[in-house]
Amino acid sequence: MRIVLVHPAGSNWIKGKEDLAAVANRMAPIGILSIAAFLERHGHEVFVHDCLGPGAVHGGEANVARIMALRPELVGFSATTSGFLDGCRMASLIKKARPEIVTVFGGVHISAIGAPLLERHTEIDYLCMGEGEVTLSELTDGREPKTIDGLIWRSGDRAVANRPRELVRDLDSLPFPAYEKLAGFPDGYNLPLFSYVRTPGATMITSRGCPYQCSYCDRSVFKKGFRYNSAGYIYDHMKHLRARFGVRHVNIYDDLFTLNRARIEELCNHLVSRPLGVQFNCAVRVGHADDDLLRLLKKAGCLMVSIGIESADEAMLRRHKAGVSLDAVRDTVARIKKSGLRAKGLFMMGLPGETEASVQATSDFVLSLGLDDMNMAKFTPFPGAPIWSGIEKEGTLENDWEQMNCLNFVFVPKGIASRERLDYLYNEHVKRFYSGREWRRSFAKRLWQHRHSIWYLVKHLPSFARARKNFEPEEQRC
Repeated sequence: MRIVLVHPAGSNWIKGKEDLAAVANRMAPIGILSIAAFLERHGHEVFVHDCLGPGAVHGGEANVARIMALRPELVGFSATTSGFLDGCRMASLIKKARPEIVTVFGGVHISAIGAPLLERHTEIDYLCMGEGEVTLSELTDGREPKTIDGLIWRSGDRAVANRPRELVRDLDSLPFPAYEKLAGFPDGYNLPLFSYVRTPGATMITSRGCPYQCSYCDRSVFKKGFRYNSAGYIYDHMKHLRARFGVRHVNIYDDLFTLNRARIEELCNHLVSRPLGVQFNCAVRVGHADDDLLRLLKKAGCLMVSIGIESADEAMLRRHKAGVSLDAVRDTVARIKKSGLRAKGLFMMGLPGETEASVQATSDFVLSLGLDDMNMAKFTPFPGAPIWSGIEKEGTLENDWEQMNCLNFVFVPKGIASRERLDYLYNEHVKRFYSGREWRRSFAKRLWQHRHSIWYLVKHLPSFARARKNFEPEEQRC
């Protein structure tokens, strides 16, 4: 079968502002690349259309024209919450042009909501729940829809949900993602500025699932367990990126990269004994980053380690990220830096229970840690997250899917006066961190290391200048 897999653009910026997100960070859509490789292994002809890729066109009609030029028999959309409606608009145009083309939707938003989406959207033929590789392969191989686990299909006007698909137990059985199907990869896909010193860069995911259950995290696709690639598979994956695409830095986007210590120790030993000339970044959790492992990561080529912190309010931590304390965070960050690794803190503003006092406490805490980098997400309540069911009792929710991208405040907790005030507090915090004396001093010492990022910034200076205006104080401090 001739298949096109689509990564919708969705809304990836702040409402009412020019979408500049891809200028600062354009990531390869690993999920559909994995499915593409799996389908190709099973004899299908597969294309990938990334609506956020380099040279991407704007608007549904222009993107559909490119999709239709590939003469697909089936078009699959992988949709986040913010990208779902964009995908629906394209599917509708495809159906109007050629009704016989099969349209399939999968991804986290679909797995969280399920059958009601198929009942509301006649432009969609099938929903793929959970992991998509095997389910979509069975559908494209021509099996009867009613016999395919993980599939939701239409019987007349009724959506029929088959039993859930079992998770892929052996992740090593899956092929490497089909990076080669992305036009402009890797040079056209850029990692976050100043998070690397070598180019070009790429992204990897080496595990699925997480045994923890943070209140804001949607586990609809990969569930609560923890499955992972072996150290040998990860090494070969990195070697593949280096040999075929010249990649010299990899961002590993696992939720808990170091949860299984033995595999990371084995991977690091492979990288030390048989160097690939590739650096990497990864994430750790408090309690899974001992000194010996941190030193080994550094020796193996790790540049920066991210750690999820979220808030400096102890009560909010207990509620939203159990098992993490501020003392443990301080200790972990200090040890990361002592090992010679860079430390990046991951935070979230606007969670239920947030107040101006907790925002100030978090901002002060961020500065006290001496972090090399920081990311402050805007809390977004997703339909599959544990906190979703009672979210409207916690504050004011604007249930606008296209804004649900962690770049807009669609939820305002009771302790904050308004969305405008929350945006102001967020902008002030971001500016405070990056204008801080300690961060600037640390950054200045690494100017030469960051020459690739600086050159990229200079080339795209007008776009970055426009983006910076989003962090200017509003005239009206509501």
